[in-house]
Amino acid sequence: MAPTPRPPVFGFAVVLLGATLFGTLGPVSHFVYETGMEPIPFVAWRALLGALTVGAFVAWRVRRHTERLVHPSSLGRGEVTSLTIAAACGAGLNIAMFVAFDRIAVALALLCFYTYPAMIATLDIASGREHLDRVKWLALGLALGGMVAVVASQLDPAAGVQMDGIGIALALTAAVCQTIFVLVSRDGYRRIPADQATTVIIGGAFVACLAVVALTGTGAALAFPLTNPDVWPLLLFTGLFAAALPSLCFLIGIRIIGGMRAGIVMLFEPVVGVALAAVLLNEALQPIQLLGGAAILAAAVILQRTTPGREDEAAIDGAPPEATEEDALALHVPGGP
Repeated sequence: MAPTPRPPVFGFAVVLLGATLFGTLGPVSHFVYETGMEPIPFVAWRALLGALTVGAFVAWRVRRHTERLVHPSSLGRGEVTSLTIAAACGAGLNIAMFVAFDRIAVALALLCFYTYPAMIATLDIASGREHLDRVKWLALGLALGGMVAVVASQLDPAAGVQMDGIGIALALTAAVCQTIFVLVSRDGYRRIPADQATTVIIGGAFVACLAVVALTGTGAALAFPLTNPDVWPLLLFTGLFAAALPSLCFLIGIRIIGGMRAGIVMLFEPVVGVALAAVLLNEALQPIQLLGGAAILAAAVILQRTTPGREDEAAIDGAPPEATEEDALALHVPGGP
């Protein structure tokens, strides 16, 4: 099959969908915390429900013989190591960000976290995997500038900005975790179907939260939903639409369009968060935030329309030239039906 002339539109669309769904997490978290639920138990329940959702999808596909369950013994040591690193980074990212939100302003934490596309671009250039021409620099600059316009405008200088060193370090740690996750997920465990890998990764976040709860002696807080049924609609929404689906979309997108492009498109996430906060929480939406959102979308369009295909990329970073979108999704394994 001839190489795709440019990264497929589907790849950009699925990452944009993932960013949109992840963007709901901020406003929903606000409503969850209003019920009295604490951050770490919330992350744990979100991860548990998300893992169960994707796991059920895997079971459904296996039962219909449209996907073959990958046994760990069939994987190479490098693949197991890469998936383990991805799961650890996913767990570290969640815990670090939610603790950072508790110590510094959410907007400041997001500014630190969303440096990860620049980290990915830097490492890709250093490794020779990507060559940033003027178009890619323009897209990266538009996306980062748009993100700053959207997020920084939420900071209120009059109210004071809490510059807590630990909080900032945690947010930057989350950015590093996201960077590592993207780099190892691009082709480190490509033979594992995306849905099965996502189940392991989200499940890893749940296990990590249990470890944190055990170490801090706050296990009683995990039972909050059992005594407060009003929080269940929010938890179910979060598990499905702010964990399971967006995590699966992000991994699929990374495999199709590569880490750097996926990271840039994911900068649309805070745009959705700010827009929903304006609608649901009556927070003011500034014109500069609208311009920032438009800049991020423009960056995604520029990347999709102007990045030429190369035989060694073949529309998905690291995949063979004959790979199709089905191969990129990796929703089956070689020899499967």
